[in-house]
Amino acid sequence: MLKSLSRAVSVAARLSTKAPAARAAEALVGPALCAPSSASTRPFTRSIWMLCSSNGATSGPRPKLLTTKRVLPSVPCGCGGLHTEGDKAFAEFLTDEIKEEKKIQKSKTLPKMSGGWELELNGTEAKLVRSISGEKVSVTFNINNSIPPTLEEEPEQGQKAEDNEPDIVSTPNFVIEVTKQGAKNSLVFDCHFPEDEMYVSEQIGHGEGEEESDIFAIREVSFQPEGDSDWKETSYTLNTDSLDWALYDHLMDFLADRGVDNTFADELVELSTALEHQEYIKFLEDLNSFIKCH
Repeated sequence: MLKSLSRAVSVAARLSTKAPAARAAEALVGPALCAPSSASTRPFTRSIWMLCSSNGATSGPRPKLLTTKRVLPSVPCGCGGLHTEGDKAFAEFLTDEIKEEKKIQKSKTLPKMSGGWELELNGTEAKLVRSISGEKVSVTFNINNSIPPTLEEEPEQGQKAEDNEPDIVSTPNFVIEVTKQGAKNSLVFDCHFPEDEMYVSEQIGHGEGEEESDIFAIREVSFQPEGDSDWKETSYTLNTDSLDWALYDHLMDFLADRGVDNTFADELVELSTALEHQEYIKFLEDLNSFIKCH
């Protein structure tokens, strides 16, 4: 009897000493076996939605388990090209732009040059040719990059901004080639419209005895092989920046005697402006067709 009582007391003592350890083990194992009560207590068991959500509290970048690539809206087309909503808006803008440019186009045909000049076109390059007393005079220019930058001015009081917009005028550089029969080389002039002077298509009247100023200038003069499109750097080139004014005036008179004067330069600007506008409209039409894939 005494042995049974002592055994019962010893078992009770052992159970009392193991209770704290068991409770500690249960505290560690229990949460792992129970259902999660909240995301804050079990961050490592967040669902895929929580991982992809931006509302979860994390210290670093969250891995995107379910992501999709952005697909641009497109319209099926037989050309196999991409057609987005942006392309559609772009094409609509170009259509309106073409209509507006055609409204302000003065004429669909290019203006004629006086003085018997014949016009030859090769894309954006134009060539004017004239024969006079056994001499051949040709003037070549390209309309690309021929429109000088315009400075926007503040409209005056009571004036609309549209009325203050300057006209777009093409003032290209041009090369004059004078060829004489029997001459070894041609005399070539590299000319331009000075940028520091605003070009005015309608020249202001001059007083009596006052000379009309030149609206174009000679930049360089050189002898070059006839018909050679490339300027030979091995040929001596006379730069007019430091040239004696008397010699320069004689060179300008030489050109004027062959039909290249202020009247010619005025008409060249008119021709170049019309050609540039024509090519601009054609470019918009080609761009519109490219965007639409027609």
